[in-house]
Amino acid sequence: MKKQIILVAAGILLVITLFFLGKTVSDSKPVATTPTQKTQSFDIEKFISNEKNHITPSQLNSLSKIEDSLASTSNKINTYKSLAAFWKDSIHLFEPFAYYTEASAKLDNSEKSLTFAAQIFLEGLRGEDDLAKVEWESGEAISLYEKALALNPENDDLKIELASCYIYGKGRSGDPQETMKGIQQLLSVVRKDSTNMKAQMVLGVGGYVSGQYDKAIARLKKVVTAQPDNFEAIAFLADTYAAQGNKAEAIKWYTVSKSLSNNPDYNNEVDKRIKTLQKN
Repeated sequence: MKKQIILVAAGILLVITLFFLGKTVSDSKPVATTPTQKTQSFDIEKFISNEKNHITPSQLNSLSKIEDSLASTSNKINTYKSLAAFWKDSIHLFEPFAYYTEASAKLDNSEKSLTFAAQIFLEGLRGEDDLAKVEWESGEAISLYEKALALNPENDDLKIELASCYIYGKGRSGDPQETMKGIQQLLSVVRKDSTNMKAQMVLGVGGYVSGQYDKAIARLKKVVTAQPDNFEAIAFLADTYAAQGNKAEAIKWYTVSKSLSNNPDYNNEVDKRIKTLQKN
C-alpha cells in the first residue's frame, strides 16, 4: 500500500506510540533490545520506477516532461523541487517527494534547505512501519542533519533532531548502539541546558527504547512537570510505567493522556491497556 504524506500530527503520534509501546502490558517486558536480522534494503529508484506503472497516462506525460528537463537545464534545484511537488501534490506519495526534496537541498547546500529536507524524512520515519523504509528514511535524514550541522555546529535543535533519527529510526532495528548514538547526542545538549525540554523528551523515549525505564521516567517527569499538557510525554510516561510493572502509575497516566487526546483509536487502545493492567 502507498504510504501517503502524513499531515496530522496526532496520527503520527498514535503510530509511534503503538509501535514502540504496543506490548508494554504483556507478561514479558519489551525492549531490552538485541540486534536483529538485517533488514532488506529499500531501493528508492526502483520504487519510483514501479510507481510509474500505477499513474495515469496524463500524469506520466507530465512527469516525463519534468524528468527530461533535468538533462537540459542548469537550474536543477528547481527541477528537483518540481519533481518533489509532482509526487506530493499529484500522486500524494511520500517517498519520491522526500527523495527529490533531498536532491534539491543537497544542491542548494544551505542550512535552511538541508534542515527542511531532513525534517521531512524525520516526520516520515516516525510514522513508518516498514523497517526497510525506516532504515532508508533515517539514514537520509541523518546525512542531511550532519550536513546542516557542519554549517551550524552550535544549533541544538539540529542536534536533537539528529538524535531523534537514531531513537525513532535506526534504534528500531534492535541494535542498542544505534539508540545510544542518539542518547549521547542529546546528553551533549542537556549538559549545557538541562531546561531543554525537547531534548529531555527524546531522552525519555530513548530510555524507554533501550529498556532503561527508571531513567526514562525521570526524564519524562521533568517534561510533564514543565509542560503538563504535553500529550506525547504523558503517553510515553504511562507506557514506561506499564513496562516497568508499576500498574497504578501506568493507569494514572493513561487516564491523563486520554483527557488530552481527541483520537478515538488512541483512546480505545488505552482502554484496552487499562483493562489488561487491572486484570493482571
